[in-house]
Amino acid sequence: MSLLIEHSRISANPLDLFEELVAANDWIHDRSSDSELIVQVAGQWCDYNVCALWQSDIGAMYLSCHLEARVAVTRRAAVFELLAAANERLWLGHFDYSPEDGAVLFRHTIPLRGTSGISVEQLEDLLDTALLECERLYPALQMVVWGGRPVEEALTAAMMDTVGEA
Repeated sequence: MSLLIEHSRISANPLDLFEELVAANDWIHDRSSDSELIVQVAGQWCDYNVCALWQSDIGAMYLSCHLEARVAVTRRAAVFELLAAANERLWLGHFDYSPEDGAVLFRHTIPLRGTSGISVEQLEDLLDTALLECERLYPALQMVVWGGRPVEEALTAAMMDTVGEA
């Protein structure tokens, strides 16, 4: 006996709502198609290029946040170690390395199949998480790539939570 399960699709494109959120923040963005939105967000350490993709056939939204940093071939092993250690501490998403251009990025996918769509709060949480984690990793990445510091030392210094402001 086999069961036939009808593939449900989400009718609303989450990128439409994401574009409204981006526009409300006056961020530079480009909507090249119904399935892609590119956004530039200024961070404390660098500018972040955020790419949001909608895959209607599988009902999932993918978000990546590219850090403005290039990794030299000689530092890749240390960066892989850093990303693995950082990923162990994440609840949502993960850091990845793109060998094509030597870039480091944060990635996360939200499956939306079977839901009524995505909420503004979910989009804000998704973007906030990506930016927060990139802001936390960036100093450690710089310490490892340019400062030659040991991974654990760089990660400990960059990932500590501070209280208040100096």
